[in-house]
Amino acid sequence: MDGISTYNNFLALHKPQLVLSGVPEHFWPSVCKKITDQIFDAGLTFQLVQIDYEGTEKMPYDPLWSVIAIRDIECSDASHIYLIDHAWTFKANSIRNSLRVVPGLLERMCSMMLISANSTEEQIEEVSKAMWKYAHTYAIGGSDFSIEDRVPVWYVLDELGSGITHSDTPNFRAVPFIYVPEQLTYTLLFPIKDIEEGDMVTRNFVEGHYSDPMQKEAMLIPWKHYDYFGEDFAQVEPSSKYFLEGHIVETLPELELLKERDIPSKLKVFSEYRYINEYLTAPEFEIVDNENDADVLWYLNHFKEFQDLSVQSPHKFVNQFPFEYVMTIKDLLAVIARRTSEKYSKDCNSLETYPVWLPTTFNMKTELPKLVAYYMQRKKAGLDNHWICKPYNLARGLDTYISDNLDFLCRLPLTGPKIAQKYIDNPVLFERPDVGQVKFDIRYVILLNSVNPTEVYVYNNFFLRFANKPFSLDNFEEYEKHFTVMNYSESAPLFKLLCADFKEAWSRQFANYDWADVEKSIFEMIAELFTAATSKAPPCGIAKSPQSRALYAADIMLSWRNKGREKVIQPIFLEMNWMPDCRRACEYYPDFYNDIFSVMFLNKEVDTCTKVM
Repeated sequence: MDGISTYNNFLALHKPQLVLSGVPEHFWPSVCKKITDQIFDAGLTFQLVQIDYEGTEKMPYDPLWSVIAIRDIECSDASHIYLIDHAWTFKANSIRNSLRVVPGLLERMCSMMLISANSTEEQIEEVSKAMWKYAHTYAIGGSDFSIEDRVPVWYVLDELGSGITHSDTPNFRAVPFIYVPEQLTYTLLFPIKDIEEGDMVTRNFVEGHYSDPMQKEAMLIPWKHYDYFGEDFAQVEPSSKYFLEGHIVETLPELELLKERDIPSKLKVFSEYRYINEYLTAPEFEIVDNENDADVLWYLNHFKEFQDLSVQSPHKFVNQFPFEYVMTIKDLLAVIARRTSEKYSKDCNSLETYPVWLPTTFNMKTELPKLVAYYMQRKKAGLDNHWICKPYNLARGLDTYISDNLDFLCRLPLTGPKIAQKYIDNPVLFERPDVGQVKFDIRYVILLNSVNPTEVYVYNNFFLRFANKPFSLDNFEEYEKHFTVMNYSESAPLFKLLCADFKEAWSRQFANYDWADVEKSIFEMIAELFTAATSKAPPCGIAKSPQSRALYAADIMLSWRNKGREKVIQPIFLEMNWMPDCRRACEYYPDFYNDIFSVMFLNKEVDTCTKVM
């Protein structure tokens, strides 16, 4: 194949990537040639040197290495783009395992990071702490890839690439580049300024524009030293613009058209969910396969056109409320939950945040400086500082990490929108036969029947999920110790326990804590959340919609809390799930949908549902 054809084929596969990464076009032919011919010629232009601090004490944040240009470089010269190899590619939840099993990796990282610990485990621990000064990240986009494939990947550059230091006014850029034919990733290093022989090569580790300069400063914490990052970690509710960001605008129903509604004696149900079609058997309902014939529309995708529905089909119900996402997206859930904090008496000298049932939560995209300030104050006070970091809108523990490493926490905003929540370090544990004391969480199915007035029911038969290994505050990469969702892993066994059996076991294991009292506090917490979620007009709250009914699943954990001299059980709200999987509910309780549809659409009272507000 001639050079022109090779280059055209290269562009056909890689041009969008080059454009998105901001690689100037005059470098593209050199990228093509160097990558197809495997030319790694950075050593002809750069030299890696170890920094000698000449007797002064080297601080942990000081760089170990520097890269020097050994000839003049003009950024207009198309040859000055270089392939840099990746020494290590990994997922953030497999670091220690990789260091143990990949031959030569631990030795190479110790050499790069100048770590001289004696034992293998000490070396692994030191590398795990220091590596966030060296690690960079990318993610694969596109609908062709599964959610799992799109989880961000981390990488450490080779010795030369890792020796390049940070500058706010850099002379080079370094961008990851996936060579599609071989599915290999390199980094492209190219100049953005002319430099002379002997100049230090620098890059900006935190590219992009940040409206809050402190956000960028916080992201640079791995390479800068702060004993103090401000005292103010108080959070202010954002504007309505924040609630709309990234969302398709939903229309609101014409309420005047929905004042008088007659409910037929038999409701026709159009459902996209197979378990409704299989398990909704009560004679008051009939499954139909045509939306036009239906009285109840049960969709699996987000419904937005509430105004059209009220005008064109005022007699129909739909299984969603306008702006219900204020509860089901993690960063917004924290915002609305904090509205309830006014009811709590606060200790000004305490680092406790409110409401007590919400883990201290920061938006890592907009509140990282506050997280850093709070982290540093907790550290100074000798308090536990483990945090769990989750994407706004993913489930099943995907792209979720637990760490007390501030360098890592400050790098995570590069991987996409996330919240950081204080990890529950003192959970109530359940004694599993032949396993020991494990973490568990409780899932309650919640029915929202109306807003303004707000009417909420809870399905009494809750669902339980258990970790498979005894809990301890260590080994955070060990999924089966720290996470409870085992439904989606073939290798992890799923321990099942029905609600009634759990209550019996609870009465034996926690004789001094009546389950009825624990559940009462859970229901009060749910009522508080819905009061907050409906207290403001959309887009800052859930909107009134007489045609709407909705089903959610609340995931809750229990934690020990000191109240004076008394040790009490505090329910902790983890997340609210939109369109939850109800397969288990149907299999355990075949009348599940008969009961909840009767409550939601026929206004019936049933023994399996409790009204909480």
